[in-house]
Amino acid sequence: MINKLVLENLKHRPVRTLLSVLAIAIEVTMILTLVGLSRGMLDEAGRRAKGVGADIWIRPPGSSAISFSSAPMSEGMLKYFREQPHVAVATGTIAQPIGGIDTVTGVDLAQFSHLNGGFRYLSGGPFSGPDDILVDERYAKQNHLRVGSSVRLLNKEWRVCGVFESGKLARMVLPLARLQELTGNTGKLTQIFVKLDDSKLTNDAVRAFKQKLPDYAIYSIEEFTSLFSVNNVPGLKPFINVVVLISMIVGFLVVFLSMYTAVLERTREIGILKSLGAGPGYILSIFLRETLVLAVSGSILGIAFSYGTRWLIMEFAGATLTAMITPDWWPTTTVIAVGGAVLGAMQPGWKAIRQDALEALSYE
Repeated sequence: MINKLVLENLKHRPVRTLLSVLAIAIEVTMILTLVGLSRGMLDEAGRRAKGVGADIWIRPPGSSAISFSSAPMSEGMLKYFREQPHVAVATGTIAQPIGGIDTVTGVDLAQFSHLNGGFRYLSGGPFSGPDDILVDERYAKQNHLRVGSSVRLLNKEWRVCGVFESGKLARMVLPLARLQELTGNTGKLTQIFVKLDDSKLTNDAVRAFKQKLPDYAIYSIEEFTSLFSVNNVPGLKPFINVVVLISMIVGFLVVFLSMYTAVLERTREIGILKSLGAGPGYILSIFLRETLVLAVSGSILGIAFSYGTRWLIMEFAGATLTAMITPDWWPTTTVIAVGGAVLGAMQPGWKAIRQDALEALSYE
C-alpha cells in the first residue's frame, strides 16, 4: 500500500520528479566521467609505454615517472648502456610539451624499429625528410589528417608522411635530431629504453644499473607502467574527492528543495494521514522511500549517461583524452547519490512529521 502511495505521489508531479532524477543523474555522471577519464588516460599512457617493447626504462636524476620534463639527460648515456652485459638495444627519445597535456616525441626510427619492430603504418610510411611527422590514427581522425596534410607545431609546418596504429610511445612523432635542434636540446634525451637479449634477466639488470647509477630513475617496464595510477599523480586523488563532495552537495540540495516543496504542497494530505492514525514513522517512511526511488533512478540514469559521455570524449577528443567505463565505481556513486539524497530529505521529512493534524487539515 505504502509503495503504491509513493509511486502515485511521484507520478502526480512528473516534472519535479523528472528534474530531480536528472539532477541526481548528472551528479553520478560527473563522478563516473571524471574517474573514467583519470583511469583511462593513465591506462592509455601505461599501454603506450608497454607498447614500446623495452625491458627497462631509464630517466635522469630528479625526474618523476609521470612528468612533462623536456630533455635533461645526455645522449652519451646510450653508449654506456649499449656496452653493458646482455643489452641488445638501447635507444632514447625526447618528449617536448606543446600545450596542455599534449607532447610531441622525437625518435630515432632505425633504433626504435630494432627495439620493437617499428610502427605499423596504416597509410604512408617513415620519414623521408627532416620536416616530416608521423601521427597515430586517433590524432589523424580527430584533426582530419591524412598523408600529405600539414600540421603546425613548434611554430613550424610539418608534412604528415605516415599514419600509424596507436599503442606505441606517442601520438605525434618527429625525427629525433630535428626535434633536438628545434628545442635547443642537441645531444639530450628525455628517456632511454633498454631491451635485453633475455627478458628474464630484467630484474638483475635493473639492480646492476641502480648500483652503478644510484641517482637515476631506473625501472623494469612492468614496474614503470604500474606507476600510472591515481595515487601517483600529484593532486589527482584530492581533486576527485573534491568533485565527489561537490556532487554529493548538489544531490543534497536538489532533493532537499524537492522534498521541502513536496511537504508544503502535501500539508493537507499529511493531515489526512495523521487523522487516519498514521504515525510519524509511517509518514517519514513515505518521504524516504520517495527519496530512494529518485536516488536509485537517478543513479541508473547517470550510469547510462556515462556511456554517452565516454562516447563523446572518444569520438571528438580521442587524441587528447581517453575515458573508461568504471563498473567498480557504480556502487560507490549510487551510495553517494543515495546518501546525499537521504540527507536532503531528512529535514523536510522531520517538518512533515511535526505538523499538527488539525492545522494540516485546515491548511489552504
